[in-house]
Formats: sequence, C-alpha cells, structure tokens
Amino acid sequence: MFIKQLYTGCLSEAAYYIESNGEAAIIDPLRDIDAYLELATERKASIKYIFETHFHADFVSGHLDLQKATGAPIVYGPATETNFPIHLAKDGELFRLGALTIEVLHTPGHTVESTCYLLRDEHDMPHALFTGDTLFVGDVGRPDLSSGNLTKEELASMLYDSLQQKVATLPDSVIVYPAHGAGSSCGKNLGPETYSTIGEQKQTNYALQPQTREDFIKAVTDGLGLPPQYFPINARINKEGYDSLEGILNKGLTPLSIAAFKEWMQQEEVIVLDTRKAAEFTQGFVPGSISIGLEGRFAEWAGSLLPFDKPIVLVTEAGQEQESVVRLARVGFSQMEGYLEGGLEAWKAAGEAIDLIIDVEADELAMDLPFDKNLVVVDVRRETEFADGHVAGAVNIPLNEMTDPGSMANIQENQNLYVHCAGGYRSVIAASLLKRQGIHNLRNVVGGWGVIKDQKGIDVVKENSVLN
Repeated sequence: MFIKQLYTGCLSEAAYYIESNGEAAIIDPLRDIDAYLELATERKASIKYIFETHFHADFVSGHLDLQKATGAPIVYGPATETNFPIHLAKDGELFRLGALTIEVLHTPGHTVESTCYLLRDEHDMPHALFTGDTLFVGDVGRPDLSSGNLTKEELASMLYDSLQQKVATLPDSVIVYPAHGAGSSCGKNLGPETYSTIGEQKQTNYALQPQTREDFIKAVTDGLGLPPQYFPINARINKEGYDSLEGILNKGLTPLSIAAFKEWMQQEEVIVLDTRKAAEFTQGFVPGSISIGLEGRFAEWAGSLLPFDKPIVLVTEAGQEQESVVRLARVGFSQMEGYLEGGLEAWKAAGEAIDLIIDVEADELAMDLPFDKNLVVVDVRRETEFADGHVAGAVNIPLNEMTDPGSMANIQENQNLYVHCAGGYRSVIAASLLKRQGIHNLRNVVGGWGVIKDQKGIDVVKENSVLN
C-alpha cells in the first residue's frame, strides 16, 4: 500500500495518490495533472480510477484531462448529474485496487452528491477515509454552496446524519484525509493539520461532539460569511466540463512584444494582471495593472476579484509565466492571451510610462495621523478581523468587496488614503484596484496591522466604523 497526499498551499487543497500492486487511483485531482502522471510513471503503476468526492467550488478539477490521458473512469457518488460520462457509484459499492478495496460512502450535506471513500487494507480492515469536504480537521464543509433548491439548514441536517451514521461509526484508528486544510473558504475554521484520525476528531472537532440535530445545525450554519464569488462558476465548470489545459497554456504562454501588449491594453475590457511579488509591484508597474502576487493566495484572490469573461494579459517575473497561467486555470480562467515579453524591465527600457505606489512605515502613519485632517486609514481586512481591532477612525472596505463600485462611493478626492491589511499582500492588491479606478492619492502601509497594532502613537479600538 502506498498513499501520497499532494498538497497545494495557495488553494489549501489536497489531492491523493493511492497505489497497490501497480494499480493507482487519484482522488480530487487539480486541473494540472502532470504530478499524478509523473508519480505513476515513476512508480511503474497505471492509473485505474479517478475518484471525485463532489463538485468542487474552489478549484477546477483535473478529472477530464486525467481521464483523457489515462482512460481511467471518473467516479462520482450517488445523486451526481454531469454533462460528461462518469461511473455513477452506488452507496456501498466496492472498487478493487490491487490488494486494496475502496468503498463508497455517500455522505450528503456539504453538497447532495458529497461522497467519502473508505480505503480497506489487504485484510479488508478500514485504514483511511478520504472525506472530501464532508469532514475537515477541526471542522466540516459549509452547507450553503451549491445543491439546487435545498436550504443550508436542510443540507446541514443531511450532514448531521452523514457524520453520525457513516463517519463517526468508523474505528478510531482510521486516518482522515480531507480535501482541504487551513485557509480554505470551504469551511469556517479549519485546523492547521492536513490529516488526522477518526478518534482525534471525535475528541476535538465540534461537529462530532454529542449534540442534538438542532444544535448541530445551528453550530454549522452560524457565522458563515459569503463564499467567494467564483465558487458557483467553478462548481458549474466541474459539472459541465471545460477546455483542455493544454490549449489554455498554448495561448496564455504567447510572448507579447511591447507593441502587441499595448494593442491589448487599448481594448477597453482587457485586464492587465501583474503576478510579481507585492513589494516589487509597488516600486513600479504598467499603469492600470492589477497586482495579485503569486506569493499569496493568488488563485483565490484572482477568482474573487477578476472577471471570468474578459481577456487577461500578464506581467510576470521571468520564468513565472507558466506558473501564472496554470494557477489561473486552476480556478476556471481560460482567456489568458499572453505575457509581456521581457517583463517590466523591457517595458521600462523601451521608455514606456510606469506607475508606482508609495510605501510608508507604521511610524510615518503615526506621525501623520494627528496633523493631516484629510488622512483616512482604509483597512481592507475582513470584517471579523477589523472588529477584533483597528486604527481609531479607520474605515473598513474588505478586499473582496472592492470590485463593487459602490464600495468606493464615499471616498473624496481630497482625502489622503493610507491603505493596509494584515501583513501587506492584500493592501497592495487593494491599492492597485484603487489606482485602476482613478484614485491615486494613496499610500501602502508596509507590514500592515501586524506592525500598526504595536506602533506608539496610534490609537487602537475594537469597534466597527463606516466611511462618512
């Protein structure tokens, strides 16, 4: 028996490779499938099955491309409807994999088709449970994403039954392998570990504690924020199908001369996306660019902030062109039209205009606050982060809301904006969005709240505020 978790940090996503006697199965593959094919080749195994736990909302699965590459069937659990051929498994159905057996456990609740896969060892003993978004370490999948006309309370009730009747009844020694770790928006508060055991989760996971159905429904549904806006798009793509990644790469990796790049920029709906590090972006960028650096939760913020139906041209660090295109494709983008050949250095060398964002330290903010009557601190963290502590008088415009023109409605031309987030990544994205909308009188506070909260001379409060 061989099991490998393939974890992708920027999406907090775990795919799995399982192998026995030269036969392999992949669970919840990402769109870029090379890692699975290379692992199978390296281990002289053939991929026999592609198992999907549900229609993923936070990324586009690699099930279709992997099926084309291997001929392996795509297996979904009961209640699944797709626009492409699948093996529609029955609850309790068994799949042989070498000396192992994989048992289908239909566990609706996160979505109606959500299914866990129980791996039984050579002696038919339960060994590991691949839980998808049904059970995480310390949490469960949110029941409010996409399942037809069912309410989140109805789905939560289904999840209660799934956990009590299918999951909690397994031996404590069974390893829990979820589809996500900390940082994922598919749950409320996932733990930092990427695997656990049934026994550990019975002790520590609030959702597996003895409780009534009513108490469980309240616990699971309370405090759910709005999911990222791209979740329904990705779920639909996973259900209906998509273009091959190879075609997207062929187009997206087209090197664009400065003249060709400028031609794209002249088209009104084109997005210029700069994937360099935030600290490099502030020092100079192509005017009108949006910064989303690869060093952060790139794909998630791209999916949350960028339109899916508009062409995208890229500015990247040298050698990061393919990484940028692949990570965009992972969350459903397909209209990448190429990248600026030679990057920003070539742009500057040709004498083209650049823009920049002024960086300031927290001590400069402390010095300016008492004397600048037009100074406005713009905090782009989530509302819960803001409520837990912020600069007195600051206004909260969460980054995920900044694509709504109304979020900027009360900003005045004479205001001097000091923008910050928790550490500096989101604030640079926010500053680039503000500049794209013609708001240039701004500064980025380096280090964000992490340094502001300890800066002498800055009053910190715990109360909500609005922009007047």
